[in-house]
Amino acid sequence: MTFTEIRDSLFARGRFGIRPGLETVRGILQRLGHPERQFPVVHLAGTNGKGSTAAFLTSILREGGYRTGLFTSPHLISFTERFQINGREISEETVVSLAKEVLAVAPAEATFFELVTSLALLYFAREKVELALLEVGMGGRLDATNAVSGILSIITPVSLDHCRYLGDTVREIAGEKAGIISGCGPVVCSSQDDEALAVITARSAECAVPLHRAGHEFRGEWRGDLLDYHGLNCSLLGLMPGISGDYQADNAASALAAAELLAERGFPALPSALARGIQTATWPGRMELFPGPPRLLLDGAHNPAGVAALLTSLERVKRKRLILVTGLMADKDREGVLTPLLARADEVLTVTVDLPLATPAEELATYCRAHGARATAAGAVSRGIALATERAGYDDLILVTGSLYLVGEARGLLLHRPSRPFQG
Repeated sequence: MTFTEIRDSLFARGRFGIRPGLETVRGILQRLGHPERQFPVVHLAGTNGKGSTAAFLTSILREGGYRTGLFTSPHLISFTERFQINGREISEETVVSLAKEVLAVAPAEATFFELVTSLALLYFAREKVELALLEVGMGGRLDATNAVSGILSIITPVSLDHCRYLGDTVREIAGEKAGIISGCGPVVCSSQDDEALAVITARSAECAVPLHRAGHEFRGEWRGDLLDYHGLNCSLLGLMPGISGDYQADNAASALAAAELLAERGFPALPSALARGIQTATWPGRMELFPGPPRLLLDGAHNPAGVAALLTSLERVKRKRLILVTGLMADKDREGVLTPLLARADEVLTVTVDLPLATPAEELATYCRAHGARATAAGAVSRGIALATERAGYDDLILVTGSLYLVGEARGLLLHRPSRPFQG
């Protein structure tokens, strides 16, 4: 089978939907010879900031000289983005080889995410990584990645998202996210609201593991354009994070705190490696600026908390007008995502992301116009980008946001790379 055939075969497993639980993935891993037991794992859960935090920590470990695996989701352009070692994506040939092995031992009802999680763990074992970072797909407690217990757990900010599966309150969702905490290692907790923090604190106490909280045991603070980190055992001043956005202070600080704790578990890194790791980190689709002209900013904010963080960072970006290109998935909080954005936008172009569950552009435009915005239904993402580019002046800013899938499709167009989005 070719890479395209294998990839599409895995995507076809999306028809089984989301089925939380660990029994199936544990069975697959057992039949593969337990690849997950061949390296230690850092586990990341949360609503926002997982990818950026993982990118910072992976970069630190790479600068420290460690062979580090990273498993994330979703991908923006290419399926191979999900599996990386020291910043390099898996090859298509390796995907084909490993996927055949996984599919050969997986039951017919195994879901897409159970299969790709198993593939990632097999890949990291074969490539003899020294440590792997696993980003939770959704939730935590029953997510396929939780078949592995981490030597360290990181929980990034928790807010309302995926409520259909995780619960209607922050407390319920935090309970699912905190399910990654086990008795195997400490917890790094990014800034949280009181409800989420109470749940995470209780879970840490139940598992008898130490909890290290942003704003308490460690913190990151902006000093102009530079970041100062005051940590568990060290301070680093004047850092220049490689990933843009005011909200990256918390993500970078959480990664640095995690690196300090990993030093106590056999992965020491010099302060110079910590600093270089923060400064050389990259993560596409988060405050990612294409300089133009006209300038075009991509950000994957897709829930109210993510949009609030984006708008705070946007205050630093000078522009004459803001042209918003937006598209949402049907299961997202339309009011919570769009209303704050509409208050800042001078013009809105709505688009339909190339996925079955995307909200139609005309429906979004109607909503925007009803809320006082000057909105046009552009249709396809390519048309939205083209119209925005035509209408933008030299000093204007085009903001593309509302969905990671939208950002992936737009990024593929800007880089002239074919994208194949997949919701899973």
